[in-house]
Amino acid sequence: MKLFALFFLIILNQSIFSQRNILQFKSRIDSVLADSFFDTTQIAVDIFDLTLKENLYNKNEKFLMRPASNMKILTTSAALVYLGPSYNFNTKLCYTGEIKKGVLSGDLYIVGGCDPLFSIKDLDSLAVVLKTAGINEVKGNLVGDVSMMDSLSRGKGWMWDDDDADLTPLNINENSIGVLVKPGIVGEKASVQLIPETNFVEINNYSITVPADSPNVFTLNKDCLHHKNILTLTGKVSAKAVVDSLQDTLHISVYKPQLFFLSLLKATLKRSGINISGRQYIADTPTNYNELFVYKRPIIDMINYINKESYNLGAEMTLRALAYKYFGKPATSENGIKMIDSLIAAAGLNPNAFRLVDGSGISHYNLVSAQLILEVLKYMYFQKTNLYEALYESFPVSGIDGTLSYRMKNGSAYKKVHAKTGTLSGVSCLSGYVTSDNRHLLAFSILLQNFSGSSREGRDYEDKICNIMAEYK
Repeated sequence: MKLFALFFLIILNQSIFSQRNILQFKSRIDSVLADSFFDTTQIAVDIFDLTLKENLYNKNEKFLMRPASNMKILTTSAALVYLGPSYNFNTKLCYTGEIKKGVLSGDLYIVGGCDPLFSIKDLDSLAVVLKTAGINEVKGNLVGDVSMMDSLSRGKGWMWDDDDADLTPLNINENSIGVLVKPGIVGEKASVQLIPETNFVEINNYSITVPADSPNVFTLNKDCLHHKNILTLTGKVSAKAVVDSLQDTLHISVYKPQLFFLSLLKATLKRSGINISGRQYIADTPTNYNELFVYKRPIIDMINYINKESYNLGAEMTLRALAYKYFGKPATSENGIKMIDSLIAAAGLNPNAFRLVDGSGISHYNLVSAQLILEVLKYMYFQKTNLYEALYESFPVSGIDGTLSYRMKNGSAYKKVHAKTGTLSGVSCLSGYVTSDNRHLLAFSILLQNFSGSSREGRDYEDKICNIMAEYK
């Protein structure tokens, strides 16, 4: 009886100690949120102790707010669940006609599979395939097949002045081109180099090189009004860049990236000694094609890049892959979102309570809650244990890598936070997992919106809350 009483007292004391810690934990977060910054800025916070299966903190957790790139948590979680970690993005190389004595008398087809990381280096692999097949000349056309998805090149609610990549199943170099601006002779134009070199993009150079003691003050604008691949360089380029190697490569998205793909492919084949005599255009692959090669990109690599670097194009292509697998082509964002809705329902919430329009979070139309994101994080941890680690490892680590590489380097949260960032104009979000001082794993979601200044201030409050979570005992 005495042993039972002693055991009871120990349990009671532990419970009291635990409740005291939770109250102190809540009080510390409340003190952060008492700042005058939140007089005009909305914040939603939801924190859960996964180890004890216990709610730790809730504030405005059901408010509908814009998730920014926290939307990628939903997209990549749905991809892990419904596509599976063994899924591949496939880019096919096919042909019609016949091959005789090194000549393909027919058309060469490249079939887009929504691979968002296909690069100019990968084109070399296609050239090797053709050489291996004994093809040195194509007496026909180079055709791009983009039938896997619909023809909408941008998402709903995307801002017209954002330089986000156009969407297509045939992606190349993240659908952008590098532009290296270097000083020339003082008093003359600066030098402009396209990477890779191509005639697909036109440069209007109205710049001037100024002495080394003058600052770099130049702009590079794209013809957004007419949707043309024309870049205009104006302003002053300092000669100091030569001395200090202050030469940064700018990356500008291109219009009609599927045609950009064909242009770069033709140039790559020509360098490899394979000439194509016909035209370049977009069309569906006929039924009587012959398959030469399939370039495979594991989705697990894509999920890591999407979350670590907040890769918008990757998230959108993943959404289309979901749509294609379950609804066929043409893949649409609406059908992809149906699979995210399935994830939301599996996590125990009603998908009709939220508004989702894209996979990346670029759109201001998206409306989710901190509770929704938290429930998905909990679902992956408790119900999809075989997939949870892949999601966890894909998130940036505080002070170490990705979009958190420069955050929380000096606080208690250093290396303890695996979380996805999110930023739009007036929006800052952070959601993921934290390992606390008592070695408990916490899941959390912090959504801020409606501030007019720099997002840095919002991030500072997120980091303060993360430090408090890391110090939780």
